[in-house]
Amino acid sequence: MIAMVISAGIGERLRPLTYYTPKPMVPVLNKPVLEYTLENLAKHHIREVVINLGPQSCAIQNYFGSGSSLNMKIHYSKERNLLGTAGGVKKVESIIQKDSDPDFLVASGDNFSDINFTEAIAFHKKKKALITIALKDVESRFEYGIPICDSSGRIQKFIEKPSWGDIFGKQVNTGIYLFNKKIFETIPEKHPYDFGKQLFPRLLKLKKPIFGYKMNAFWTDIGNIKEYRRAQSAALNNQLKIKISGKEIKPKIWVGERTTIEKGVKMIAPCFIGSDCLIKKNATIGAHAIVGNGAIVDSHANIVDSILWENVKIEKKVQLKNCIVGSQILVPESLNLYEAIIFPKRKEK
Repeated sequence: MIAMVISAGIGERLRPLTYYTPKPMVPVLNKPVLEYTLENLAKHHIREVVINLGPQSCAIQNYFGSGSSLNMKIHYSKERNLLGTAGGVKKVESIIQKDSDPDFLVASGDNFSDINFTEAIAFHKKKKALITIALKDVESRFEYGIPICDSSGRIQKFIEKPSWGDIFGKQVNTGIYLFNKKIFETIPEKHPYDFGKQLFPRLLKLKKPIFGYKMNAFWTDIGNIKEYRRAQSAALNNQLKIKISGKEIKPKIWVGERTTIEKGVKMIAPCFIGSDCLIKKNATIGAHAIVGNGAIVDSHANIVDSILWENVKIEKKVQLKNCIVGSQILVPESLNLYEAIIFPKRKEK
């Protein structure tokens, strides 16, 4: 089976993290969130993937290349003008049709999940569905599409971005889909078209077989700062099965290669320190702290509940709590910050 990973969005709700970094490339434990999705696809024997790219997404192709490092083949589809979820899939129909399987998979590039793709595929084929939507129980439902299913799992109604009056249950659309290739007959060419707002409601009116697969695995989409933090915490606390880089030197304490930890450094689980870092004497890497590759944390600095991207320098006696610090940032000596997000200022065009 072939898969498409939708990665062309601009990530407005995740700014300032996405001013210079495409949303699928924001790091979770020092790896792009998209990399976890690709690793999970490969784990379930999906070895050919199409990734669509928006105007600012060249970093994705630069990082993943041909896909050989993940033991898969990656095709890229560049969208100068964004075509929407369904329109982006329609654009690569010729690539998807070459695969012998009558069905194909679509996932969102900002998903963070260890969904069992093999089980979802088996459900889709058993139901002989035109579309299967992976569903997940969540508490906050207003940012996601809400499907209403009957007892067999067949979707009867779909509400995109509901209000309080629309709430019928906890299950939301995760942005993970299985399609039969007959779906291409229903999507217009070279025209922006959306799954949740246009395609699904239209097909439901036509009584097409659309089913909901209820997943038990961890899932979030990294669409805002709150969910980004939640993904990091879930990874640190082993809430999902993923490959974490580095060595687990103590339970829930990971340290990357060529990193130097000087005497007197205190590390409190769960925490993560990347590769090629220098953590100087008497510094504290506290609970839920994530230190990016190449970072320097100077003596007596205290990093708690914070995320440092690559090549950050934290000077002496800095105190960070609930902060996110972008790549290449220097945080000067003795600064005390709480709930700060520190990223380079965006250049005005």
